Amino acid sequence: MEYTHLGRSGLSVSRLCLGTMNFGVVTEQSDSHAIMDHAHEQGINFFDTANVYGWGDNRGLTEKIIGDWFALGNGRRERTVIATKLYGEMGSWPNEGKLSALNIRRACDASLARMQTDYIDVYQMHHVDRATPWDEIWEAMDVLRQQGKILYVGSSNFAGWHIAQGQEAARRRGSLGLVAEQSIYNLVQRSVELEVLPAAQSYGLGVIPWSPLHGGLLGGILRKQADGTAARGISGRSAEALEQHRPAIEAWEIFCDARGENPGDVGLAWLLHQPAVTAPIIGPRTIEQLDGGMRALDIKLDADALARIDEIFPGPGGTAPEAYAW
Repeated sequence: MEYTHLGRSGLSVSRLCLGTMNFGVVTEQSDSHAIMDHAHEQGINFFDTANVYGWGDNRGLTEKIIGDWFALGNGRRERTVIATKLYGEMGSWPNEGKLSALNIRRACDASLARMQTDYIDVYQMHHVDRATPWDEIWEAMDVLRQQGKILYVGSSNFAGWHIAQGQEAARRRGSLGLVAEQSIYNLVQRSVELEVLPAAQSYGLGVIPWSPLHGGLLGGILRKQADGTAARGISGRSAEALEQHRPAIEAWEIFCDARGENPGDVGLAWLLHQPAVTAPIIGPRTIEQLDGGMRALDIKLDADALARIDEIFPGPGGTAPEAYAW
């Protein structure tokens, strides 16, 4: 396993991040525990979750599964950099969501209890809260840091200017500010290259891509459909995305086949070649899927390969404003 610092922080994390969104929803607790144990065996120390995972009436279930795993001991908690999130509504009563000082305090305590730990390594805002002042957010986060309940703060789904707002507000207060941004980023969805990635690099944030294979579209979906090995059918937005990008997906799978590589592994490897990226989030439902993602660490893409990938998935054309102006 390769390790790197999370943004400008001194925190060392694995180049792949274990996503836990399937735990308790698709993957039962015993299998979830086995996947986390196997992740440690493979050298993955960076795990991502959120207080809302489990969804609906089961919100919080995923954190509870992780907490039960931590409680098994044998260094599981000490060897894990755990990142969780708050923002989503955890109930129907006022102040059970978003980023008020009240919810930040309550949500943190609730996540600590569910995960059976006394600190969170990276506490992430799952979305920007346009109604709460930055000074209120940072004061609440600073209190949690002073209490030892959180070590670092991250963001998720922020625009570039939200990162700038947050960092400048933190700077005025003398706070550490954000060390990571978690964004959707993959070959199909490259819009973060316009402003989010430049902002993250300028302010020293590590980028943690979610949906690195765009819901499976980059994982060899056409081949799997043809040979009947697709684990699940696609419908709705995923089906629409496939039809929208079918020519590119066809060219992508031909490119990967010519290299003798699994398309999903190459998709992860491409992200690992992007200078702003710390660790793509992989969300395996099984140990076999986890092992498959490890191959990405060994795939090297030279300039010609990267240029061909850009031809297949052009992206926005670079950073703003040159991507659309001069």
